[in-house]
Amino acid sequence: MSQRQVLQVFEQYQKARIQFVQMVAELATRPQNIETLQNAGVMSLLRPLLLDVVPTIQQTAALALGRLANYNGDLAEAVVKGDILPQLVYSLAEQNRFYKKAAAFVLRAVGKHSPQLAQAIVDCGALDTLVICLEDFDPGVKEAAAWALGYIARHNAELSQAVVDAGAVPLLVLCIQEPEIALKRIAASALSDISKHSPELAQTVVDVGAIAHLAQMILNPDSKLKRQVLSALSQIAKHSVDLAEMVVEAEIFPVVLTCLKDKDDYVKKNASTLIREIAKHTPELSQLIVNTGGVAAVTDCIGSCKGNIRLPGIMMLGYVAAHSENLAMAVIVSKAVPQLSVCLSEEPEDHIKAAAAWALGQIGRHTPEHARAVAVTNTLPVLLSLYMSTESSEDLQTKSKKAIKSILQKCTYLPALEPFLYDAPPNILKHVVGQFSKVLPHDSKARRLFVTSGGLKKVQEIKAGPGSLLQEYINSINSCYPEEIVSDLPWRPAEEVNDNQTALGPPCSQPGQLSAFHLGFFPPTPQKEPTHLILVFSGFICHHFLTGHNFVASFFFFFNF
Repeated sequence: MSQRQVLQVFEQYQKARIQFVQMVAELATRPQNIETLQNAGVMSLLRPLLLDVVPTIQQTAALALGRLANYNGDLAEAVVKGDILPQLVYSLAEQNRFYKKAAAFVLRAVGKHSPQLAQAIVDCGALDTLVICLEDFDPGVKEAAAWALGYIARHNAELSQAVVDAGAVPLLVLCIQEPEIALKRIAASALSDISKHSPELAQTVVDVGAIAHLAQMILNPDSKLKRQVLSALSQIAKHSVDLAEMVVEAEIFPVVLTCLKDKDDYVKKNASTLIREIAKHTPELSQLIVNTGGVAAVTDCIGSCKGNIRLPGIMMLGYVAAHSENLAMAVIVSKAVPQLSVCLSEEPEDHIKAAAAWALGQIGRHTPEHARAVAVTNTLPVLLSLYMSTESSEDLQTKSKKAIKSILQKCTYLPALEPFLYDAPPNILKHVVGQFSKVLPHDSKARRLFVTSGGLKKVQEIKAGPGSLLQEYINSINSCYPEEIVSDLPWRPAEEVNDNQTALGPPCSQPGQLSAFHLGFFPPTPQKEPTHLILVFSGFICHHFLTGHNFVASFFFFFNF
């Protein structure tokens, strides 16, 4: 056999290896092929090819492994159990840029699935090698390394601390200053993943000057980069007042408000999240947001989007309103209450409805004026229906109940409260009757309307235990009226007098209620003119004979009790 024939055997073997790894890498891109490849023992066949003498075969084998490991946790675990990671780490420091990118991809694909798999990457010494790759001349290598480090750090504080201890943070900050947009995105994402776990880790990111560089990129035209930048600033700001103030001092306001009008929904969401994380800490930070027009901007943003994109904005409004009466009034003035009411009624997801209910409760709990601003939007019946619905989640029921109680305890707008006398369960009814007992003694017009609407009659039908708080409220309401009026309830049904008043005026609309005729067709407070008084007195006489009430009760209605 000639030398050429011998070498031809090796060439054929090399071609076969190349063809094999290329075909496996191609097949691994299709989910329907994964199970078949796994059953065929593809992992054990690819492992030796990572150390092949042909660089192209090494790179393609690593790429195929990465695609397989990326598919699910079982295949990623097979990579770990097959002792493939040490080979990758060893080659990562020695091979060319193409292999480095492929090897980093495998580490990312393995580490993303669980903390245990990410810990396996740390244990094999991959962090130091990945950090070295952050200093590589090739932007693609830096990007692949930053991506792998971010996927390791995102799981928990311990893994994130391991990434910090390896010296990754300063180099990631340098990466966000590079001109390549893709590298900026991944580096910002990695800084976000590191910062989110604890104040100490966030402080580590802040200490190397990350905030200033991140803040400068808020107005970058690339939407995906803005998403990551806003996310990173949010993860820093959320931990403490000091960190939130550092973010604010980077002069992100009012620049960040422009992101609330971005055409990318996730930019809107992350901008709302950043504002929320700042607003929640102190009244002063919330006031700063109000002063820069942040509340109005978030309200508009809520109105322009749907679903989970709304959620951080809804919560932000609740946080601002919770701090003080003045801040809650600023939320009301920004017309946020109608938007929150829309979210409460229209959103299909219970957790979004729960957030809207909580925010409305924070707005309405301060003063009667705040409570009225919520009540006039017809929000209270919606909250009640959500609380009583068996289809509502436990969290939604709890937040609806708390919102109702906090609003009712301040609400003196009786037209919004009266429907609750008929529909509310006992634990809510107590608060409703309590509010009537506070308002009626000081408002004569309200007392008249309460009788004519049937409210006083309904109160008499409420069953309250002797000596209970509810019974005290009922007694307080009854004491606002002459004893004859209360004892005369319920009145005779209107049907009994309809025949007698056909020619005299319209019948009562409901049993126990007085028609306009019975009230003399006049406003509740008569003018002090002779002709008017004569007509009112005539109505008083007709009322007495048509209804059968005693003179004291009829007099009570017509002469401004």
